[in-house]
Amino acid sequence: MTPPGRAPARDVAVVAFAQSDHRRGTPEVSETELLLPVLREALDQAGLRPGEADFTCSGSSDYLAGRPFSFTLALDGVGAWPPIAESHVEADGAWALYEAWVKILTGAADTALVYAWGKSSPGDPREVLTRQLDPYVLAPLWPDPVALAALQARALIDAGETDPGALAAIADRNRTAALGNPHAQLRGPVPMGAPLVHPLRTGDCPPVGDGAAAVVLAAGDTARRTRGRPAWIRGIDHRVEPHSLGVRDLTRSPSTALAAERAGAFDAPCDTAELHAPFTAQEVVLRKELRLGDDVAVNPSGGALAAHPLMAAGLIRIGEAAARIHRGESRRALAHATSGPCLQHNLVAVLEGEER
Repeated sequence: MTPPGRAPARDVAVVAFAQSDHRRGTPEVSETELLLPVLREALDQAGLRPGEADFTCSGSSDYLAGRPFSFTLALDGVGAWPPIAESHVEADGAWALYEAWVKILTGAADTALVYAWGKSSPGDPREVLTRQLDPYVLAPLWPDPVALAALQARALIDAGETDPGALAAIADRNRTAALGNPHAQLRGPVPMGAPLVHPLRTGDCPPVGDGAAAVVLAAGDTARRTRGRPAWIRGIDHRVEPHSLGVRDLTRSPSTALAAERAGAFDAPCDTAELHAPFTAQEVVLRKELRLGDDVAVNPSGGALAAHPLMAAGLIRIGEAAARIHRGESRRALAHATSGPCLQHNLVAVLEGEER
């Protein structure tokens, strides 16, 4: 977080972004094999050799992998020798990027490699993710993420803020946008299908799939030498809602609004927003809290409704927003990542291109 009214101590930018093709299942591919080409592509874009980044940080979940310290196996893709400065978060890679950003701000590094991956196809993520809930009241009931998202959708419909037709239009718009994204798992209009958990239908929910992503951060002149048009991180912040769903208004996300305010999202208009909204109804909430009008291109990559590799989808939102700035398709972009049920934990980053 940047203190209000004060510029960051150092300018930090996303200078490279790479992601895998996201697929329904990759039983023949290990985590390391999934990561290796993505890591090499990101490092090549940044002109770095393996192990040359000053700091490395990853995001993943031991729960999804089904074994403790599973992230250590993925380090084979980074290079086990010589030793590196490395860290890991048991969370989406967006939070690994936050840690790397802080590391560069302190002057402890000039470059950082951030990566994340998720292989949810071997198990049932709807069952695994119930372990995020509080262990005394909710977890014993085993409500899965789809059931909880359905509660949120029902609250929004009852409040008159959306309806099934509007939710279907959100799904259609995102997946149609994904036609231009060769990495997306779902591309083009997808039938909404039968009710899954009322009022959500299959088309309101994200695809289950495997995937990985990586970004490279660099400071100041290093970023300018690396990338002709760096995506400068003007602000980044994350906030969390109360753990208990019973004390939250599911039609709102005050943590998203606060994170956006502290990241400087409301200081100037954004032309692009990459929202981590795995369920259609969540986009309704995020648009309201982030004050996004019709003039903002929302999820031009297709968003999480087109590809949702757990633990990497939030990092991909930052990477996709940065890539649009790299290509000159965006001047100022907002990226959002979420974790937990019903938009519980939210991170907002503001990225900007440098006009010359």
